[in-house]
Amino acid sequence: MSLALSAQSLLLSQEKAPSPQRTTSSVPFVGCRSDGQVGPMEAPKGTSISVPISLKAARKLAYYKSEQGAGFLAPRGWYCFGTYGSGGDALFVSPQSIKTVDIFSPGRSGLAGPAIELWRRFGETSGRFDVAEIIARVFPAYKAFATGVMAEFDQPTRSLTFGPYPNDRLIYKSKTMVEYRTPARTDGLGTHSLLNKNGSPIDGVAILIGQPPDVLLLSVRLPPDLNGLTSTVVLQVEREAAGRLPN
Repeated sequence: MSLALSAQSLLLSQEKAPSPQRTTSSVPFVGCRSDGQVGPMEAPKGTSISVPISLKAARKLAYYKSEQGAGFLAPRGWYCFGTYGSGGDALFVSPQSIKTVDIFSPGRSGLAGPAIELWRRFGETSGRFDVAEIIARVFPAYKAFATGVMAEFDQPTRSLTFGPYPNDRLIYKSKTMVEYRTPARTDGLGTHSLLNKNGSPIDGVAILIGQPPDVLLLSVRLPPDLNGLTSTVVLQVEREAAGRLPN
């Protein structure tokens, strides 16, 4: 048999081979209280949901969501709290009780230990300033939006820093999605949140959605014994955003 024919047969066998089935597992739904522009909101009620993750991971995770905004996977038994307003929304999950003073007060202390935060800022409201900052850092294809926002309000573009944080490690999935790691004790995308820098890195993903673009920013810092779940948390946020990405 010729080498060309052998190669063709191998290709055909690969094409006919069944694709591996994705495991789907059930995780409990956890509703989160929230507060914002029109006052406090009670935690939404929900039932267990199915997600494409391993049973081993599912036994350690739950799906957290407030009344407004997106939800995400996080370790079971953690506390959660959401915020919302005209500029966007956010959801915080932590093994420690989350105090509103750490989120809302001008001198807020932020989250010092393990925590997960997912925030969305709207590109058509006051949230567009945050959108412009993230675009300037990691989405060069959308630079015109960032400069346009600053010009609209007569703000000098030098108030934006174009280019990534020096120590961040970036993995581009597309022109509208980038995974990142902000190393321990450094500023980066991971600290563009209420997660304070400490001795552990922060992992996550930044995603542009819609047109004009909104931005989703996920920041994940898990305790050492749960670090293996980080990629599962990130991938689920990416999956849920996939149907809403701009062309």
